[in-house]
Amino acid sequence: MISLSASETTPSGPTGSTATGGHGFSVGGAFSLGDRKTDKARRAAEATDAGPEKVYVDNSARTDLAVSVQHLSITYRTTFERVPTFKNAIVRFGRGERALVEVQALKDVSFDVPNGTQLGIIGANGAGKSTIMRTIAGILPPTEGRVEVWGRASTLLALGVGFNAQLSGRENVILGGLASGLSRAEVEERAHEVAEWAELGDYIDAPMRTYSSGMFSRLAFSVAVHMKPDILMIDEALSAGDAKFREKANAKMDELRKSARAMFLVSHGLSSIRDMCTDCIWLHKGQVMMRGKPDECIDAYTQFVKVGKTPQTMDEM
Repeated sequence: MISLSASETTPSGPTGSTATGGHGFSVGGAFSLGDRKTDKARRAAEATDAGPEKVYVDNSARTDLAVSVQHLSITYRTTFERVPTFKNAIVRFGRGERALVEVQALKDVSFDVPNGTQLGIIGANGAGKSTIMRTIAGILPPTEGRVEVWGRASTLLALGVGFNAQLSGRENVILGGLASGLSRAEVEERAHEVAEWAELGDYIDAPMRTYSSGMFSRLAFSVAVHMKPDILMIDEALSAGDAKFREKANAKMDELRKSARAMFLVSHGLSSIRDMCTDCIWLHKGQVMMRGKPDECIDAYTQFVKVGKTPQTMDEM
């Protein structure tokens, strides 16, 4: 189990880990970024009233949930300025300054995902869909709140994130597998299957800086789907590659959907949500507007768009 919370980083034993905003995070028990406490220190912290954000949970026996999100908020700073003046722009340029703007991407989001759920996440651009996926995957630490994940998550959020272009495809396959929490023996066992599925031939041993975008996408997708994830997370990944690749990728996705403990899907193609998901969440400006069956949420969302409440058109969804 992976537990992410906006508190101090504490390991949760062999069954999981706790990660926090500001201190780092752990993914699948394979690696950890941030300060670590000993079991003795953790037990001492548990014995005190540490407040609601400092938690240690042993959920090794829990079988009903795949993911639990509780009061999750994500705030970050960006250099974006909505209405800069010419004078301010000149002054800041001369000083080498950039205006920092605080953006709240998610606001007090809570939901549980039972085992067997295929959850679609819909909403306009900037609603927080990708942010919540990255937080559940352990890529972004929470600013406030907590996320718990039972099992190993494989993400198709941004294909190839973490790949080293100077290394060969095969070397990146090994590193990707180890980062996903697999043992060296498991990685070596699957490396051949990953390479064969990606159809790279001898290029599997060439540096990835020599790859075309199509070769890169095929290998990245193959690495993600061959890690045999408990929880599968997809963010428009199937839009990559040519028609033949997408057909092959869709077939693989169908196979994974049947075996994964839970699946998350973000897609602007609402028909994909209807066809592939059992449940749906509609996000708007970082908040949950509705949770229900795909047809119910999609109908409510499209009606919301039609009456002019958001700038998106049907073609942009």
